[in-house]
This record gives sequence, C-alpha cells and structure tokens, in this order.
Amino acid sequence: MRTLRIDLADRSYDILIGRNLLAGVGQLIPESIQAHRAVIVSNPSVNKLYGAAVAAGLASHALQTHVVEIPEGEIHKTLKSAEHLYDRLIEERCDRQTLLVALGGGVIGDLTGFVAATYQRGVPYIQIPTTLLSQVDSSVGGKTAVNHPRGKNLIGAFYQPRVVVIDIDCLQSLPPAEFRAGLAEVIKYGVIADPELFAYLETHAEKILGQDAECLTHIIETSCAIKAGVVERDETESDYRMILNFGHTIGHAIEALTSYSKFKHGEAIAIGMVYAAKLSSQMGKCSAEVAERIQALVKRLGLPHQLPEFPSQDYIDTMRLDKKARDNKIKFILARAIGSVEIVDSIPEPEFHKVLHPPGKARG
Repeated sequence: MRTLRIDLADRSYDILIGRNLLAGVGQLIPESIQAHRAVIVSNPSVNKLYGAAVAAGLASHALQTHVVEIPEGEIHKTLKSAEHLYDRLIEERCDRQTLLVALGGGVIGDLTGFVAATYQRGVPYIQIPTTLLSQVDSSVGGKTAVNHPRGKNLIGAFYQPRVVVIDIDCLQSLPPAEFRAGLAEVIKYGVIADPELFAYLETHAEKILGQDAECLTHIIETSCAIKAGVVERDETESDYRMILNFGHTIGHAIEALTSYSKFKHGEAIAIGMVYAAKLSSQMGKCSAEVAERIQALVKRLGLPHQLPEFPSQDYIDTMRLDKKARDNKIKFILARAIGSVEIVDSIPEPEFHKVLHPPGKARG
C-alpha cells in the first residue's frame, strides 16, 4: 500500500493506494475518529459490488452500519438527493459521532462530502472512490458540492475527508467508457504540472487502456501527488488551485447545456481541454504543436474531442455562471506548454467566439 499525505494542519489526512483494501477498511480509519456508527452512501450498482465488503470491514471496527443509496448519474447530484440523505440520517438518529462513508464515484463523493459538511454543522467522512476519475481527482482536496440547473457545483463547501482509500481493484468493474472518462483528469495533470506524466500517457496508452496494474498505480499516485501539492498551497481555491480547472470551464458549460445527461464528466472535460488548448494557441500562449498533442492524446485514449453544437454565445453565457467568474468576467486557464499553464483573469468575447463557433451554426 502506498501512502500520500496532504498537509493541511489540523485538517491533514492520508491518501492510501493499494489493492484489496476494502475488506480491511475499518483498520484504515484514523484513530482520531470517535464514531460509533457509519452510514455508507453509494449508488445501487456500486453498493451491489462492494457494499457488503465495506460494511464488513467497518463492522470489524465495531461500527454499526447503515446504507443509503442514491440513484446513479450527475443528474442526481442535487439538493433533492441531499435532502433525502438528511432525512435518512435524521430517521436513524445520527449525531456528530456518525461517520459518513462515500462509496462510489465523483457524484457520490461530492454529495456525501456536502452533506457531511452541513449535517449538524459537520460530521466526519471518508472517501472510498471506485472510479478512476474520483480516485485521481474528486475524492482528494475537499471540494464538495451539488449542482444547480443553471450551473455545475454552484452549491457547496470546502470540507476535507479524514482519509481517502483508493483500491485499484475497483477499476476492474468499470465499464470501458467510465474508465476512459477518468483518464481525462490524468491528462489534465500532465498538462498543468508534469510533462513526464503526459509523455508517460503517450507512450503507455495501450497498457493503460488495458488496465495494467503497474501503469495504473503510477498514474494514480502521480496524479494524487500533484493534486495534494496544489491543495496544500491553496486549499480554498483563492488563486493557484484554479490551475486544476484546466478544461473545466468549457467542460462544465458543456454539461450544463446538455442537462448533465449526454456526457460523462470526464468526457466533457476532455472536450473542454481540447478547446482550451485551441484557445491558448489562438491567443499565442502556446504553440500549435502543444494543442495538437493534447487533442491527439485525448483521441488516443478514446475520449471525445468535438464540441456539441450550441451557439457560442450560449457557451459564453453559461461560463459567466462559473464559480471562478468575477465581475461578469470569465477566469480561464490557458496552456503555455505541456506542464505549464497560466491563469487569465478575462478572455475577450471575440476570442471565445472564434474558437467555440461551430461550423454551420449561428453564433446567437
């Protein structure tokens, strides 16, 4: 088992990466958690696969365990789902000594973390991410949220888990499209901070798609280490942490415009990165070769790379609702090279129109 530490003073915690970790999860809970019961939050398919093993692992730690299922999909990361979870916690008479366990992908992790941050003004929670995307990104760093119909993650809180348990064996049950979607975030880490990771993805693409255990451990550990370093420097996204959103501003707009139902989160981010790179090249921030390498890797790893056909003004209006927007100006992350990005306070609208305007469609 590999251990990474996120150093955030009294909010510090470990990221544990290994195989066959679920059955012993009770022994991985920090001693500082004085819980007498645990509530596992999962979706039906993940709970069917791993719920019993996690429950048994928690029971071995003398925790009384309950399970709450949330329907699968981004469309269920809502205040309504949070209310359902609050209701169940109240029905079970859960108090501040109740441990919430997020067992699933990014939707479950974000929702569980948000409820943990707000139920009785805060209860402990741990992350057990079961998708590649959640293992390398959303389970780490303490960003919790639910969606609003007009924008992604607009309602949320910064609230750190007490431990993140990453069992790479869980990836074997992922549908291929779900696994590929997680690779988008790994590409992102290469673009923003690690040219060696990006090159590793280029040279090991087939082995990664084949879920070679050594390759998976390397890209997960490297991604988590990059994110840990960024979060330690800027926990609440006041400035530097925004580099983690490379590709996300356009990606989140894609999700909102398609009602969170057409693309998986990682697929939308993949498209967003391709167009963020095109915009970077168009504005002279990076070479055309950089943008071409990013698009080529996205395609090679089986991810979508073409923008859905909405008027460019629709994209711009939606991006203005992004959490990073300030004074009606869209903050944006542009690539300078593979391994280096720049936070830009505002992009002129004509630049967006040029890169977002789909052929044959009115700009609106």
